[in-house]
Amino acid sequence: MSFLTAEWRKLAIVNYAIDKDILMPYLPVGTVLDLWNGTCYVSLIGFLFKATKLLGVSIPFHSNFEEVNLRFYVKYKDGENWKRGVVFIKEIVPKFALSFVANTMYRENYEAMPMTHNWSDAGGALTVEYGWRYKKNWQSFSVRSENVPTEIEAGSEAEFITEHYWGYTAYNTLKTYEYEVKHPKWQQYKVNGYQLSVDFGLTYGDNFKFLNQETPVSVMLAEGSAISVEKKNVIHC
Repeated sequence: MSFLTAEWRKLAIVNYAIDKDILMPYLPVGTVLDLWNGTCYVSLIGFLFKATKLLGVSIPFHSNFEEVNLRFYVKYKDGENWKRGVVFIKEIVPKFALSFVANTMYRENYEAMPMTHNWSDAGGALTVEYGWRYKKNWQSFSVRSENVPTEIEAGSEAEFITEHYWGYTAYNTLKTYEYEVKHPKWQQYKVNGYQLSVDFGLTYGDNFKFLNQETPVSVMLAEGSAISVEKKNVIHC
């Protein structure tokens, strides 16, 4: 049985180029950075969890909720095969119980904060917005797009960003947790604009404060799908 099942919907994705050296302290042992055409990426992602179940059980008042995370991309060589995965700098959710379970079971860096989202679909245009309050400051970002999804092209930047199917978290200098996230290939919407009101330094620490002055490399909106998070494995290095 999967550890968690849910739907992830309307994934707003803002991608930045980042110096590899900034990410090295966050790199779980056994993994290496995964680059796209020689560029190291970090992504700010907001989406909605829907119909969430833990070990097959729906938890009252914890089925539908927002998440915003900052993540980067890694790979791990398992025998002769490379597994492509992600590492999270921080994952924001609105319920303390969610953060407690994820931090305890998977050693993730979840934090509970007040959150909000807004989706609108009018005049052939889709707007998706996610917000959170940290230290009394509301922050948010939104993406505007066409409202008809299209297939993600093989070999594209969007495929690189959306098709990392493993999560890696550092346990200590000798051990890493690994878990698989299963989902079909997603569709995306053509993005026409975006707005950012995010203090990266406040939310994610001084190492990421420079993103306040950076222009995103790209902005995406993926439809998402049903997903499952499998039980963790332990990698000993």
